[in-house]
Amino acid sequence: MSTVTNPANDIRKQAHQGSVAAIIQVLNQELSDLGVRTRAVYDGGLLQLLCEADSSVQLDQETLPDRIKEILELLAPRGVRRVNINSRIVREQQLLWLDEISREPEKLLWYKEVNLVRPNFLKTIMEDVKDSMSNRSDQIGGPSARQQREKKQFWRGIIGGMGAATALLLLGWGVFSLMNKPSETTSTTSNLAKPPEAKPPEAKPLEVKPLEVKPPEAKLTDSPEAFPTAVRLAEEGVALGSKAQTPADWQTIADKWGKASDLMAQVPPSDKNYTIAQDRTNRYKNNQAAALTKAK
Repeated sequence: MSTVTNPANDIRKQAHQGSVAAIIQVLNQELSDLGVRTRAVYDGGLLQLLCEADSSVQLDQETLPDRIKEILELLAPRGVRRVNINSRIVREQQLLWLDEISREPEKLLWYKEVNLVRPNFLKTIMEDVKDSMSNRSDQIGGPSARQQREKKQFWRGIIGGMGAATALLLLGWGVFSLMNKPSETTSTTSNLAKPPEAKPPEAKPLEVKPLEVKPPEAKLTDSPEAFPTAVRLAEEGVALGSKAQTPADWQTIADKWGKASDLMAQVPPSDKNYTIAQDRTNRYKNNQAAALTKAK
């Protein structure tokens, strides 16, 4: 006789194993009271998450990211450590939404990247073992008395092995501490046997010529303003493009796109917007080339 699996538990289990579709379903269930719907795609080690609602009030930047972070940390999806949360007013279903928000970031209400706390390693292993044992029992119609005994012996072996490993670690630490304890007798003998230090000969003063020191040039790479400045220039380029008429207008627009592309290329890897900046560097460069074509 097979046991009936709870669908909600099955979805959470799939989400825990890293299924993006299951993660979306769990988030939609948990955020239904806010009227928030989600879409997600796993892109280069980063889970890109889009939150949509009918009004900006439902997409509160102060509370929504923390709530999503709490839900995902309870799920502990495998392979997911960084999540970029994007939000906008609900639109018609679009399959290429990630490409759209990367191309037109100014249409987002806000975006924020969060890092999930890594679950305990031993706890993850134990959960996998329990799931494996549970699946095996379901397939054969429930555990027999022999299987129950084997299961108890298995867990006793696990616990006993962990206890033995802990004892060995403590014993090794004690031996290491004793071996590295400084000896007062050795220290005293070494001090008595040490010959008196010879005084170094007096050094003649050297004539030092003053060097001309140039102030270091400022680097835009270290400036935290590179990304927001580039976004502002891109927005200005979009605004001017809607009313440009003369070649001079298009040359001004091309200059703005070129400067925005250079600034995006200077965003350091330590910046939270580094991944987006790398993508927009080429996009802005292409926009500059298109504007230069119209300026001729």
